Amino acid sequence: MDRRPRRPERREGGPAQAQTPIVKELIEYIAKSLVDDPTEVRVAEHGGRGNLRLELSVAEEDMGRVIGRAGRVANAMRSLLRVAAARKGVRATLDILEPR
Repeated sequence: MDRRPRRPERREGGPAQAQTPIVKELIEYIAKSLVDDPTEVRVAEHGGRGNLRLELSVAEEDMGRVIGRAGRVANAMRSLLRVAAARKGVRATLDILEPR
């Protein structure tokens, strides 16, 4: 018996953006669940080659719900994002944009 840890199997696929629609959908789902106006939730994807940056924008009156007290909700969303992205083999960050 070989007791060495097994390496995870490499998944076939294209660039990071092609493998990460689930990551983007996760952030959209969480944000839409938190806000009063889910039609104003927008998530934009940027990046490539193993790095992904998501930009979340919501209505001005919903910013407090998405950020939470002392940023706890935003940090929880970032943690979930990192875990989901790591399962896809990419690094991901979440930026919450201020409304204009």
